[in-house]
Amino acid sequence: MIDLELMALLLAPLTGGLLLAAFGSRSWAAELNSAMSFCTLIAAVVLTIRVIDAGPQVAFSEEFFIDQFNVFLVALTAFVAFTTSLFSRPYMRIEQHHGKLTTPMLHLYYSMYQLFTLAMLVALTSNNMGIIWVAMEAATLTTVLLVSLYRTPSSIEAAWKYFILCGVGIALALFGTILLYFAAERVLGEGGTALLWTHLNQVKAGLEPTVLKLAFVFLLVGYGTKIGLVPLHSWLPDAHAEGPTPVSAVLSGLLLNVALCAVMRSKVLVDGALGSTASRHFAGNLMMGFGLLSVVVAALFLSRQKDIKRMFAYSSIEHMGLVTFAFGMGGPVATFAAMLHMTVHSLTKSAIFFAVGHAVQKAGTQQMENIRGMMQISPTVGWGLMLGTLAILGMPPFGVFASEFLIITTAMHDYPWATPILLIALGIAFAAIFGKIQPIVFGETTARRLPLQPALIPVFAHLLLVLILGLYMPRYLADWYRQAAALLGG
Repeated sequence: MIDLELMALLLAPLTGGLLLAAFGSRSWAAELNSAMSFCTLIAAVVLTIRVIDAGPQVAFSEEFFIDQFNVFLVALTAFVAFTTSLFSRPYMRIEQHHGKLTTPMLHLYYSMYQLFTLAMLVALTSNNMGIIWVAMEAATLTTVLLVSLYRTPSSIEAAWKYFILCGVGIALALFGTILLYFAAERVLGEGGTALLWTHLNQVKAGLEPTVLKLAFVFLLVGYGTKIGLVPLHSWLPDAHAEGPTPVSAVLSGLLLNVALCAVMRSKVLVDGALGSTASRHFAGNLMMGFGLLSVVVAALFLSRQKDIKRMFAYSSIEHMGLVTFAFGMGGPVATFAAMLHMTVHSLTKSAIFFAVGHAVQKAGTQQMENIRGMMQISPTVGWGLMLGTLAILGMPPFGVFASEFLIITTAMHDYPWATPILLIALGIAFAAIFGKIQPIVFGETTARRLPLQPALIPVFAHLLLVLILGLYMPRYLADWYRQAAALLGG
């Protein structure tokens, strides 16, 4: 049983949120935030080792379920949340020094950061499809407060747009969950067990296919709003541009993955219900369609961006579209590649936002035309931004190249019609981002120096991990991904 490990995992951010709600205005609130995030990371590591050794397990009267797929995301979430908390410490103090934040605002930020982490971990580990929906809604509410932290008209507008669009999406996901329960109660009977994923997975072949197909449409569109899939993606660039940079890092690096996890749980059930019928690829085809559309639209929008955080927000839409497309293809290679891409994208994109945050603070603006010469002002920030950009664009030997190579070669074999679309979109994205980042890193500048030393260890720690995954995949990690792919039907 893993009750103790799971309890430690969930209690760490809950305790952190409560403590920071009470003492978040103290001068050591940033250190407490990092300490509680570190405790969450330790609990995640212990839980991961336990699950990898013992296999899938349930906890707390089957209300929680841990297997190789969601524990992989738990570990990734805990790690990025911890490194982002380290980055937050000097970054938020510089924002306060510039007069953008007050002590009460920092108080709100640190407490909501921990509660946001808690909401994501509950959504990842819950066995109840209804509780997953509740946790996703809680994640939305906490991040709305974080996006509007600066209390400027544009940040409040972005927060409202985020709340309204994701509110619509989460309502659609709720209707999909209700349809899922409607199909399940005929087989499992009334009661809470009809929404337990492990029970649904056991009887998925007996679930009504037509109802499951309709449920998946609502679940994909609903949770797809949180993933940032086109056409319900417009909240994401605004939220990234107007919220604090650490919030952008966890939104791109973590929350999008959590929503995709909920979609994949639903896909497993639909695939099992359809079985060998003519429409057995229904869920996969839908995911491929939304994923491909997101890749193309995001690539086209990249060249029009003038705000550096909005540009990388569209990059997140592009990459999550690519992951969704890979999961839609299915099969062991594509599913393996999708999980690898989730990992390297989370690490790389958060590292990029760390570097972007410091570059914006140095330049005093997010407009790319006014950010120049990072190599002259701060070579470490410049190198972090350039290496992160090359990594996210899929340049070898970084891990993004490996995952994109696997996805594209699988598409060439199974869906050759999609390959030129993917290659053209990725080429447009490469030209747009690289062309805009080059003068930011190497151009002339008159930007002022920061009063505090930026936190760049998280930047290079993330990029080092992405580089290692591009050069060498540890056997332990590869086996872990294969086991998770098998659980998803890959």
